[in-house]
Amino acid sequence: MSRETPSRLVSTDPPPSVWTEQVRGGYPAPGLLGLSGRDRLTWWTRGAAPAPPLSRLTGAIYTRVGDGTASAEMPASGWLLNSAGLVGGGTLAILADIALSCAIDSQLPPATPYTTAELSLSFLRPVHSGPVVVAEGQVIDVGHSVALSESFLLEQETDRLVAHGTARCAILPAIDPVPEAPAEFQEVEPDRDEASDPYRRPWPREAVIPQATWDRHSGREILERQLSGELPPPPIHHLTGLRVVEIGDGTAEVVLPSTEWLTSPMRTIQGGVIAMLADMAMGAAVQTTVPAGTAAAGLDLRVNYLRPAFPDGGDLRARGSIVHAGRRLVVTQAEVDSADGKRVALAAASSMYLPNRPAALGELELG
Repeated sequence: MSRETPSRLVSTDPPPSVWTEQVRGGYPAPGLLGLSGRDRLTWWTRGAAPAPPLSRLTGAIYTRVGDGTASAEMPASGWLLNSAGLVGGGTLAILADIALSCAIDSQLPPATPYTTAELSLSFLRPVHSGPVVVAEGQVIDVGHSVALSESFLLEQETDRLVAHGTARCAILPAIDPVPEAPAEFQEVEPDRDEASDPYRRPWPREAVIPQATWDRHSGREILERQLSGELPPPPIHHLTGLRVVEIGDGTAEVVLPSTEWLTSPMRTIQGGVIAMLADMAMGAAVQTTVPAGTAAAGLDLRVNYLRPAFPDGGDLRARGSIVHAGRRLVVTQAEVDSADGKRVALAAASSMYLPNRPAALGELELG
């Protein structure tokens, strides 16, 4: 493996480690569970609860509710980019999960908890930094114990569809007794620090690996150089702590510190974050097989959730491996475990090799 100097100068300043900062954000008051799902979500949009930590970290936020519908948006900031300069498909799951779950919540009665059991995404176009991505969610069916929803992810300015998602949620037994709902709406005091939330800050542009390096090195060589410190980890690492820790032939292991920054209003690690971790592990496994000058595009992602993950400060760990690799199509799988070794989720995905394509896939449109 050649060891020439990378073609872009790397800043000598210490890289930011946002995930180690004091967490921002908060959670809804327990009494709001005494409202119907639609009323509770409506109150949230009016400011009855603080934005959760994950929203403060990424800018992903629920924006609108209807009868069986919900919308969310997330700026595709540079912080969300992978080493090739794209917002990874798994990262889009953070946004999709909000719209998919809130659409279902809008049709649930008071004191009715639920949890995402399965999330699936199909990717149509690459997402670069800059645009706001919007997710429009709608209910397919809500039963006594299972609910289905779908979501369309679009670039806000162009209205171009970038992904389609579905979710299956398990509806849990109602809370007894039902919490006493507030008598009237009351807005929480806004946080004065919102203007300096992580996703609004300048991001480490030197953390995106230039195309010339991708043209000269295989995917495995680039991963090896990142593990040795010769090349920088991607911007998403500096935001969340997500990092590759081990690679093999068609395998990769990725860890993610389970900090409170990654929590939803339910105080657990958000399902979309777990999908992002699994997708990163499977993508890195594929990257170990990619020749120089060849890109790999994710086609789809499916995650089955087995138990919640909590912000205990330990590392969530995903192990990705290739199940099948043909001339163009690659099928992968991943297992996600908590720091204490409990299985949190199982995932599967497929990708496509694209010879003579830039790593950032600027000309690719799968849809």
